[in-house]
Amino acid sequence: MLKNKLKKIILFLGDVLILVLALLTTLSLRYGTEILDTKLEDHLPKFIAVFAVWLIALYLNDFYNLNFRAWGRGFFKSLAGVLLFSTFFSILYFYLGTDAVITPKTNLLLFLIISAIFFIIWRRLFKLFDKNLLAKENLAIIGYNEKSDKLLAEIVRNPGAGYQTALIFKTADDLRELTQKIKEKNIKSIVICDDFGQADLLRDSLFKCLNLKINFHNYPDFYEFLSGKVPVEAIGAEWFLENIKEGERNYFNAMKNATDFLGALLILVLSFPFWPLIALAIKLESKGPVFFSQLRVGKNEQEFKILKFRTMHEIGNNKAMTVEGDTRITAFGNFLRKTRIDEIPQVLNILKGEMSFIGPRPERPEFISDLEKALPFYKTRLLVKPGLSGWDQVSGEYHSASVEDTLKKLQNDLFYIKNRSLYLDGIIVLKTIAAVLSRSGR
Repeated sequence: MLKNKLKKIILFLGDVLILVLALLTTLSLRYGTEILDTKLEDHLPKFIAVFAVWLIALYLNDFYNLNFRAWGRGFFKSLAGVLLFSTFFSILYFYLGTDAVITPKTNLLLFLIISAIFFIIWRRLFKLFDKNLLAKENLAIIGYNEKSDKLLAEIVRNPGAGYQTALIFKTADDLRELTQKIKEKNIKSIVICDDFGQADLLRDSLFKCLNLKINFHNYPDFYEFLSGKVPVEAIGAEWFLENIKEGERNYFNAMKNATDFLGALLILVLSFPFWPLIALAIKLESKGPVFFSQLRVGKNEQEFKILKFRTMHEIGNNKAMTVEGDTRITAFGNFLRKTRIDEIPQVLNILKGEMSFIGPRPERPEFISDLEKALPFYKTRLLVKPGLSGWDQVSGEYHSASVEDTLKKLQNDLFYIKNRSLYLDGIIVLKTIAAVLSRSGR
């Protein structure tokens, strides 16, 4: 796990260095090396904002995802997205927001081209470095059941995590040779998926491995590390007692509430002049009210009415849940959904304290009653305020209303509830903005 953090730090620092080198190269080509120091003093402060936008764009395009392929069509498509976003920002920044000390036309074009070339070379070098010098850790799994199958699938799905399965202990008898096999296979980490009903034998066997410098992981924590989800089927009430530490979040909650209120107020002020235009477009396209209101369940099971711009035909609408390709959605409503503009009225819910910008999406009361019977611990997602966007919404997965998909949503929601912080909220905000810009809403 620490090795993965180190890789990401190396990637980030390497990207920063590449951007600085690209600027130095640009200035050297334009002005020569004799006055490079003077030109660097003029340009570097102005380009810091460009560097920041580059790094944010790289993050939003998954370039810090260790599973991201370092070559191929997807790589260049994502890099093109970074270049377009950075170019658009840079043009606005240099031509509207800075003085005339620098000449951005030629310099900016050169910088973007050189940055892209340097970036491609750097990422290829890192891939070779990663493959040859940062070898994958050999992993052993204790247990041979549904948990181990899911874990194996996640390891294959996440090659960038840096693990390869070298050994599986399928029975209790295998544990008697645990120390010997670990030495033979050069095992560095062990994940415990089953104790075979012999907890004492497992404990004694693992205790003998303490001097081998092995990292021990339980299944829920390691699965969460790989997938960004909490495996609901593998946890019990004690998991919540150990991980949902509300008493330690007073500062976070205070900051979040303040940020929610100020952010919602700002968005309301900036967006309100456009509300009449949106309302007019909605009314012209289809009969019915401008707003859609529906009862939802919030924190601590408090019910409230959520508010959105209406995106569906009112006539013939049976109020069933939305599905992909839903014919009830109007043309303008589809635009509102893709851009998430239909969600803007929920800033009123945020100002009233019923919702937050970030949190699990609120559900209807009748659905919660049914899902509570089908899924363990479903109501625990009501420990926090529901949000405009959340960890599940930026996961890149589409979830239907089925119990199976709702379980996946719950796994994402529990990950957020356990790990929520201003940092995680910031990541979700950035990913949500990326989704809005790509118009990937539904």
